[in-house]
Amino acid sequence: MTPSAATPPPATKPTPPLTVGFDLDLTLVDTRPGIKAAWEAFSAESGVPVDADVVVNRLGPPLEHEMAHWVPADQVTEMVARYRALYPAYAIEPSPPMPGARDAMRAVREAGGRTVVVTAKNGPHAELHLAHLGIEPDALVGGLWAEGKAEALRAHGAQVYVGDHIGDVRGAATAGALSVAVATGPCAPEELAEAGAHVVLTDLTDFRAWWEGYLA
Repeated sequence: MTPSAATPPPATKPTPPLTVGFDLDLTLVDTRPGIKAAWEAFSAESGVPVDADVVVNRLGPPLEHEMAHWVPADQVTEMVARYRALYPAYAIEPSPPMPGARDAMRAVREAGGRTVVVTAKNGPHAELHLAHLGIEPDALVGGLWAEGKAEALRAHGAQVYVGDHIGDVRGAATAGALSVAVATGPCAPEELAEAGAHVVLTDLTDFRAWWEGYLA
């Protein structure tokens, strides 16, 4: 667990009831196996050549951003729809929880807090992942990326946002929330700290200890 000294935490102290936001991909759920399978199925079905290993090594931005790497701009909307039609059959079952994910959500609840998942993934697919794993946040908002996540974080009064990408750090900053980063995605700990994360954890198995200290 590495606290970041690059950015001072927000001046406000935690006040109950606390709401903690969590990203989904590579924060709560290891969607890499499922997304790889879905992209391989999409490539086979559509005939679009896709390197699925490249895709899963840069998860975070919206699907439309990734699709634009593989098809002409005027085909992105159509191909996104084709990929999403395949997603439930290929991506949900192979995707396990990230280490510590369930315990992190439980730790917030034990302190009387609320949890909200705010993700760039579309809402219906995010719901399928969480339901499959038995992870039940108090709220879920999909389709938001980077600074856009601040809309949902503010609406739900989130004082903390946990994510694995520098886009998540920017979203927390825009919302005025404490940014807790986990180094489980494509961004290195140093990159997360330089982006302004207040705290950088190895993974969510470190969350409970940090959380209890934060509340104290």
